[in-house]
Amino acid sequence: MTLALIAGNGALPAAIVAALNVRPLVCVFEGCAPDGLQPDLTFRLETLGSLLQALSEQGVTEVCFAGALARPQLDPSKLDALTAPLVPMMLAALQKGDDGALRVILDLFETRGFALRAAHDLAPDLLIRDGILTVVQPDAQMRADADVGAAHIALMGPRDIGQACVVAGGEVRGMEDSTGTDALMSREAAALAGTRAILFKGPKPDQSRLVDLPTIGPDTVRNAINAGLVGIVVDAGEVLMLEPQKCRAIADAAGLVIWARTSA
Repeated sequence: MTLALIAGNGALPAAIVAALNVRPLVCVFEGCAPDGLQPDLTFRLETLGSLLQALSEQGVTEVCFAGALARPQLDPSKLDALTAPLVPMMLAALQKGDDGALRVILDLFETRGFALRAAHDLAPDLLIRDGILTVVQPDAQMRADADVGAAHIALMGPRDIGQACVVAGGEVRGMEDSTGTDALMSREAAALAGTRAILFKGPKPDQSRLVDLPTIGPDTVRNAINAGLVGIVVDAGEVLMLEPQKCRAIADAAGLVIWARTSA
């Protein structure tokens, strides 16, 4: 076994495992269990050094990060001997934004000799290609709002706070924060009634494509419908989709647009 999957919450880790011919070593951050996937190893931030050693001892040479991870708190009382020397680096990571923190962790794995694999390299069919995936097509207002959403994500990128926003009538009505996309739609639902709002989702500028690519799935589609949105627009080739056939079926039944947009 040469591949380890560092797995967090959600359905993405299991989808990656399903796409592989050989099951990877599944390593789960404590408290962030993925859906439908049993861990081989469980670790904490305070035992990261021991995890790195265990991966080396088991012959792992490649690592893929997938799934959502809540930003942890470092508990000094739970540090083990192999992790204590890493504390300065970990504290620096915890003080950064989401993407900055991930870069520090990726550097740590790379300096230990592990090659990093992106989720879409292991499971390329999860990547949404360009085009309109649903029966209903985007209208002129949706196309204009998509431009506004893309510009807003690009503008907010340096603040490293989110990968999605809700747009209606040419105005950004809400921005994703650490609580995630579903929470954004739920939070804005009442104010968006009758506005023909869309969800726009795409990676932040200069974001590493090795980890944390934006992801949508059936729950995203259902929550968009429940929030009264009329469309989900994503950056083509930059967003992952779980269970695409189910996503299309749910969207088509409700008349929701799913559009993978190119900027050209």
